[in-house]
Amino acid sequence: MWLWQLVLAVGFGIGSAVVPFLNAEAYVLALGATHALDPVVAAIGVSVGQTAGKVAMFLAVRYRPGYAARKTKEPKAVDLDTRWGRFVQRNRDLSKRLLDAMSDSRWGVPVTLLSSFVGIPPLYGVAIIGGASRMRTVVFGLSVLAGRTARFVLLALGVSLF
Repeated sequence: MWLWQLVLAVGFGIGSAVVPFLNAEAYVLALGATHALDPVVAAIGVSVGQTAGKVAMFLAVRYRPGYAARKTKEPKAVDLDTRWGRFVQRNRDLSKRLLDAMSDSRWGVPVTLLSSFVGIPPLYGVAIIGGASRMRTVVFGLSVLAGRTARFVLLALGVSLF
């Protein structure tokens, strides 16, 4: 009986990882409140599904066509005398800093764990930036799984007590 619950939760987790309006937290909270399914099994299933979906996004960014060719090109120069040029340059600088932080072993894992457990910064963006960084896929996947499992199990247990 718990196997089909797990499969259903994994499927919803994969869908909610890729489609932003499918809310995994609401799914886990609803299951915990209604006791329609075992909340802990559902939380673990949603965690596994979310991890699979985020790793798929990570790999899609990393192995997209033409990515290696684009890495070697220098970006077009911008006119820093215009407001648009300054905006573009600030955006490039911020993107470079984020990629460097995700590539660094001291910051990549903590940022991914924080994002997957708390939701700040959003995990959707972290998966995309992580795919463009030098972060290893296994490290990303395990960080997301640990953070998501802790988040969803705590939500499920917290609501199912009432």
